[in-house]
Amino acid sequence: MEQCELERELEQLHSENWGWALACCGRDRELAEEVLQTAYLRIISGRARFNGDSSLKTWVFGVIRLTARGEVRRRWFWNRRRADSVTVIDFPDPTRGADIAVEESDQRARLIRALNGLSRRQREVLQLVFYHETTIEEAAEIMEVSIGSARTHYERGKKALARKLGSADK
Repeated sequence: MEQCELERELEQLHSENWGWALACCGRDRELAEEVLQTAYLRIISGRARFNGDSSLKTWVFGVIRLTARGEVRRRWFWNRRRADSVTVIDFPDPTRGADIAVEESDQRARLIRALNGLSRRQREVLQLVFYHETTIEEAAEIMEVSIGSARTHYERGKKALARKLGSADK
């Protein structure tokens, strides 16, 4: 794939990439911005190479996921080192961001809380399938798990989510 074509494709996928980066970063906007910028840099510079074994979207989501995982790990170690000499205070970000439509809806806010109550893999597969319209097979590839494992997490996640949302109504 040529450089201009790759850049054009990334531009078309940007809003979905942003949403996935937010999901991978626990909705931390600052971290998601850094992760997405780093992932794009890896892609554009050729450090991450698309070999055509999957769709471009699936591959980009995988690069974002791995970048986020590395950055979260790096920050965790950094904060642990700093915690020895300075008390770390974690304040939630009060600013409203690009996900205003999600945050404004009480129903969507409930859904996000319920999703956050699921295991990481259940949450990832449901977000990939429902929010990013990937197949379970593509989600398995992004998550680096077997298709059978992705299907199991998908089914269990749907059931757990239904229970959580059902119990919130009562």
